[in-house]
Amino acid sequence: MHIEWSTFFIQIVAFLLLYLLLQKLAFGPLFGMMEKRRQLVKDQIQTAENNRKQAEQLLEEQKLALQQTRKEAQDIIEQAKQISSKQADEITAAARAEATRVKDEAIRDIENEKHKAVAALRSQVGAMSVLIASKIIEKQIDEKSQEQLVEHYLKEVGGNQ
Repeated sequence: MHIEWSTFFIQIVAFLLLYLLLQKLAFGPLFGMMEKRRQLVKDQIQTAENNRKQAEQLLEEQKLALQQTRKEAQDIIEQAKQISSKQADEITAAARAEATRVKDEAIRDIENEKHKAVAALRSQVGAMSVLIASKIIEKQIDEKSQEQLVEHYLKEVGGNQ
């Protein structure tokens, strides 16, 4: 096989011209578009990474806020328990004080009634003494009859109490 050098050089020149034209018109824009695409993908990956970090940070903040809210709720519940216990103690103390007051009042009323009864009894004893004395004076009785009268009188007084 024989090589024709003139055709060979023409083909090389034509190839180089075609390559330069393709480089300028096709490869340049194609490689530029590919570089833009590569940069876009890189930017999207960076944005996704930043978003993921922000999401993790927000998640941690929400967890902390939730823990704080739970602690506050627990504190509120504990405070409510303490307040209710204190109120229960106050109510119990007030009830005891009222019961003591009512009891003391009842004791005073009983004492007053007792004094009234004793006073009434004394007036009855006085009246009976006068009655006995008048009966004794009316009848001149002996000592045995007088003892019976006193016994009878003491039984009456004892029965009235």
